[in-house]
Amino acid sequence: MGDDADRTPSREENSRSGLTPKQRLGTANPRLLDACIVTIHDMETLQECVAYENQHEQRVPILEMLARRAEELREEDES
Repeated sequence: MGDDADRTPSREENSRSGLTPKQRLGTANPRLLDACIVTIHDMETLQECVAYENQHEQRVPILEMLARRAEELREEDES
């Protein structure tokens, strides 16, 4: 059971969550935004969220959070 909790979901599993960028980023609640961003597990989803944020809200703090998550994903890929 512990092994499943430690693994990163695949892109297919992430896509199956059914969350669109609007659903992930469409709130002003900082705790919810943080939770939605840390559950992004692939660059494709992250890029979709960045594009959505740039086109709609353009909130600099959210774009910075997405940039930090991108760096985390790159580091995970390297290890």
